[in-house]
Amino acid sequence: MGKKLVMLPVEEVDISSAQYHPQSISAPHLTGLALKLFVWLIEAPLIGSIILSVMKKQNNFTQLLRNTVIPENPMFRPEYPPQAPETGVAVLDEYEEPVLRVEKALSCLCSYDPSQRCHEDSPPFLYWTIRDFAHAYRNKLATPSTVAEHIIAIVEEYNNKKPPMPLLILFNAEEVRKQAAASTQRFEEGKSISILDGIFVAIKDDIDCYPYPSKSGTSWLHNTREVKKDAVCVSRLRNCGVILIGKANMHELGMGTTGNNPIHGTTRNPHSFDRYTGGSSSGPAALVASGLCSAAVGTDGGGSVRIPSSLCGIVGLKTTYGRIDMKGSVCHCGTVEVASPLTATVEDAMIVYAALAGSSLNDRISLRPSPICLPDLSTPNSLHILSSVKLGKYSEWFNDVYSTDISAKCNDALNQLSEIFGCSIIEIVLPEQHVMQAAHVVSIGSESLCALNPDCEDGRNTELSLDTRVSLALFRSFSAADYVAAQRLRRRIMYYYMEAFKKVDIIVTPTTGITAPEISSTALKNGESNIEVTGYLMRFVLVGNLLGLPAISIPIGHDKEGLPIGLQLIGRPWGEATILRVASAVEEICYKSRKRPSTFYDVLKMK
Repeated sequence: MGKKLVMLPVEEVDISSAQYHPQSISAPHLTGLALKLFVWLIEAPLIGSIILSVMKKQNNFTQLLRNTVIPENPMFRPEYPPQAPETGVAVLDEYEEPVLRVEKALSCLCSYDPSQRCHEDSPPFLYWTIRDFAHAYRNKLATPSTVAEHIIAIVEEYNNKKPPMPLLILFNAEEVRKQAAASTQRFEEGKSISILDGIFVAIKDDIDCYPYPSKSGTSWLHNTREVKKDAVCVSRLRNCGVILIGKANMHELGMGTTGNNPIHGTTRNPHSFDRYTGGSSSGPAALVASGLCSAAVGTDGGGSVRIPSSLCGIVGLKTTYGRIDMKGSVCHCGTVEVASPLTATVEDAMIVYAALAGSSLNDRISLRPSPICLPDLSTPNSLHILSSVKLGKYSEWFNDVYSTDISAKCNDALNQLSEIFGCSIIEIVLPEQHVMQAAHVVSIGSESLCALNPDCEDGRNTELSLDTRVSLALFRSFSAADYVAAQRLRRRIMYYYMEAFKKVDIIVTPTTGITAPEISSTALKNGESNIEVTGYLMRFVLVGNLLGLPAISIPIGHDKEGLPIGLQLIGRPWGEATILRVASAVEEICYKSRKRPSTFYDVLKMK
């Protein structure tokens, strides 16, 4: 007796007096033989259930999901109230061809002046943009075929390293040459398709990209799931003339935040090879950060685009749930996952987003999305709009980081936004942040397990990495009642965020609570389970997935060890244009604070 707790109905909670509860996770850090033994124990019928029960009690999951009365009705997928139109934007017709949307995106950017672009050897230079490549191709300073040869040589070099650290799980040099030759011919004939023609893009291994199979980082998924055509988002890019270089490496089945993959090799961080890239979109982030691709497409179900973008010093845009059609991705039936771009710059994110955007028919009916919009950065009025933006900051949450380098850099960026552009910074309170993790883990875990159960029952479970098996064992321990409780919590948390958005336009946080973690030598062969690090990496990103809100990570500088730090902007539902506008301003402020990674390749090499 005495275990039962009753939550107040969310409308009766005094938000202003809510207390912040620091988030901590209690679980062992395991690698090597210790990890093997732990997996054997938790998969054992009796002792496994005891161990998992103890772990869930220690982390308050049992109290929250089983001993608490949650009065709200469950919300089984994001539900959004109608949103006011964004101002100063260009509206894109999602029924238009991607090429036309990309053309409109270009008109939203400031004018392009090639004479103002720094040369690769100049200190301020960081990355060639999509418009730089297009300029080079159209002025015969380079061709897609010459760039392809540079990329092929580098990818093959990575694949031959010992130990191997492949950026791409699936790569076919002849297929890349074929696409590049077709693009080169179009430029020679003056018939380029769009600004994206000849731009090299990598696709995460859980998104279908024909003729490659989709392994989702495993050794076997391609044997049970046939790929017959491109995913919808990949088809949209291909129609714009992009060159798809292959399937990028990832944390197996997306069930990890570091990018460790003992099956295909662990992708290293271009800023420091002894550090993780973050995951699960590890390969996409490393490819963009090292200069090999202008863009990549990843999936984000628990920060999987934003975490590696932050750790690798690039831009990661997570769109509103349902904004991009997920058909053709391994995880297309979930309620937390979206496909989204990783790019080196905000302007490139806008261009690629314009090509990718467009909801499925089912989502258009059920979610009623607001129109696809981009901020019009080309007009003087853009600065006036920026000065009226209200940024919400929950300081106790914002400062709950492993290193004060992170919160200090993020605070500096916010202060400059206020001083230079006139953005208002408003203190807000977001109650019950500590329940977010349980609600998200149960939601994404139950959905993942449902998709994988048939294969696991066929004996594939033992072919998975050890840390993936730890995750699946935890997911199996959740009951149907746990899942419903998690969805009740989802509705509560949505209420608090919608109340905050009545006062502010954007909620600001660091992207991650820790910079790129070190790779343990014992983790490369058998993987690693480090829930404490996972907690720091996911601390600020979960809300974007559980509630389906748009969010973007922008690089703002580096910590004392030279590792990148990202600032996250979380927007209202369907508010991609607003976060992109502010992200562009953050990029402008922090550009000189960014450093090019120690591993960088100039694949353009203009004549």
